[in-house]
Amino acid sequence: MEVAVQIVAQFPVKITKRRRWFLASCPVLDIQTQGETEKEAKKNLGEALSLFFISCFERGTLDAALKQCGFRAHYPPPKYKRAPISKREDFIEVPIPFLVSQKRHAACHA
Repeated sequence: MEVAVQIVAQFPVKITKRRRWFLASCPVLDIQTQGETEKEAKKNLGEALSLFFISCFERGTLDAALKQCGFRAHYPPPKYKRAPISKREDFIEVPIPFLVSQKRHAACHA
């Protein structure tokens, strides 16, 4: 039996307008997309980021890609006193979907 698990990450997003196109970028991962509207550009960026994570995970390069972009583990996690970051317009929530086989769960050595 497989169980769907989804991790949601929040990333900064920058949206600019060039002529008739809106450009959406995630500067910390150097990923860009575009759309005819600001909403479409942000939606396209979310899809591109999700596909980036899925692709890196499937190729076994996720840790290397994140390290190359300057990511590092931060312990203990910071405590935020402000409103949830997802409410801010300059961030985007990115779903990263997984399927987990419960048969292999007992063999997981994480």
